[in-house]
Amino acid sequence: MTPMEIALREAKDAAARGEVPVGAVVTDAAGNVLAVAGNEVEAGGDASAHAEMLALRRAAKALGTKYMLDCTLSVTLEPCAMCAGAIAAFRVKRLVFGAYDAKSGAVEHGARVFMQATTHHKPEVIGGVEEVAAGEMLRAFFEGRRG
Repeated sequence: MTPMEIALREAKDAAARGEVPVGAVVTDAAGNVLAVAGNEVEAGGDASAHAEMLALRRAAKALGTKYMLDCTLSVTLEPCAMCAGAIAAFRVKRLVFGAYDAKSGAVEHGARVFMQATTHHKPEVIGGVEEVAAGEMLRAFFEGRRG
């Protein structure tokens, strides 16, 4: 399984728990999985429990360090400003994301966190990986909620 396929599985599991279907996985330089997570905002009543935040915290614990200079974060949705800030703080080498988020995304949209001169660390960014699958999962989830 690719890291994005793992992240999509985590997103599907999150949706089954009533969470917005976002999944994330952190891999090391060799591609080994260090941590996985799906959103846990509703379960924990914690607005910061985004998949990215959880996966980054778990990976840092697994590595025993606060920086992930050789790691890749793969996530099914373009990160928000909070998560983009965390990606910079953890010094993640590469960010790979699926669906673009024109409303709340902060990498290619909105705040464009990594384009700011005040952002000390700027990861390599690859967007649109499994974009259709990630986007369809999100659309189906929200249509079901409105429905």
